[in-house]
Amino acid sequence: MKPTFSINYKLAKNSKGIEYKFIESKNYQVIPIETSYIKPNENLDKIINPALEILENNDYLLIAETPIAISQGQLVDEMDYTPGLRAKFLAIIWSKYIWGYVLGPLFRIKKRTIKNLRKLPPESKRHKEVVLQLYGWNHALKPASEAGIDLSNAPGTLVSLLPKNPQKVAKDIARIIEESKNIKVNVLIIDTDATYKRGNKYFTGLPIAIDGIESDKGMWGYVLGQLCENMGSTPLASSSQIPVEKGIELANISEDYQKSLATNMETIHSVKDVLGENIDEVTVQALDSVIHTPAVIIRKIS
Repeated sequence: MKPTFSINYKLAKNSKGIEYKFIESKNYQVIPIETSYIKPNENLDKIINPALEILENNDYLLIAETPIAISQGQLVDEMDYTPGLRAKFLAIIWSKYIWGYVLGPLFRIKKRTIKNLRKLPPESKRHKEVVLQLYGWNHALKPASEAGIDLSNAPGTLVSLLPKNPQKVAKDIARIIEESKNIKVNVLIIDTDATYKRGNKYFTGLPIAIDGIESDKGMWGYVLGQLCENMGSTPLASSSQIPVEKGIELANISEDYQKSLATNMETIHSVKDVLGENIDEVTVQALDSVIHTPAVIIRKIS
């Protein structure tokens, strides 16, 4: 099992006397919203309802992209795809060997990524076929984390795509909160895939991002990014206009908290550590057996 971490939570009460736990990061409180597994085509009440009890005016509510995509049914069964020659080349020759042994070390990508590329399973050929058919060569040429597809938080051979219209989702949630509590909250939907900075320009390989971040750069964004500054996680959408720097700062605070959790399943390799099952054998019941943190409230410390 993945080792557990001791997180030094503090406790506080809001104006209605409801107690909540938080940690401090920089000049913010980070308040986790803990839920059971959000299942395919299930609504987001598991996130919104507990958040409503704690949220205050001018808070930020940051939600991971995967639970939103799963709630929308943005799932693809990779077993429905038969890999062709292009997919086999991309999975075995290009990703496993060229990137795993040549380009990865040359560009000094993360050692963990290199290690994972060198042990890509046969199933990766089907995955490349999915990327090719849905997103094309520009994203399929990326050695890993192609087009924001998440392999680690869906049951069986299902994978989750990015959410449909995350900007609308963020605005809808912010509107529900305002109508319920008469407060203004900025809702952000975020992805752990990187945003890079070159000069004064921000860009990401992901198909979508907030205004101010050039998106859909795919493989070429990934390669250029290795030569530029990695700014961290990517805000995909925001219910209100937000400076890029602030959006990235908040996304990174959320990601740092997620990485501290024993139940964090960032990659297919961490799934077995957390659930004790191989990725293609994971069931909804197994996913529902651990506590999930699909969102955090970030509050400025006054």
